[in-house]
Amino acid sequence: MKQVTLTELTSPGCTICKAFEEFWHSIETDWPNVKFRKSDVSTPEGQEMAQKYMILASPGIILNGELWATGGFDREKFVAKLKELSS
Repeated sequence: MKQVTLTELTSPGCTICKAFEEFWHSIETDWPNVKFRKSDVSTPEGQEMAQKYMILASPGIILNGELWATGGFDREKFVAKLKELSS
């Protein structure tokens, strides 16, 4: 399995961000090759990421350095993308 980097750009009080994290933590044991990182948009690093990826809505979900989704996520499409990146 190839190594995959998953970065979530969150904002304070974002309910979709919380839902994504809960979903990720419910499946992460199936994905030992995925390295999860969380960054808050209110930090300098988060601001830089928001500008770099043009993220206007939280969460910003970045897979292997490419913006995958903003403002929401589809569980099935997310798992399909992880499978694709892992093989």
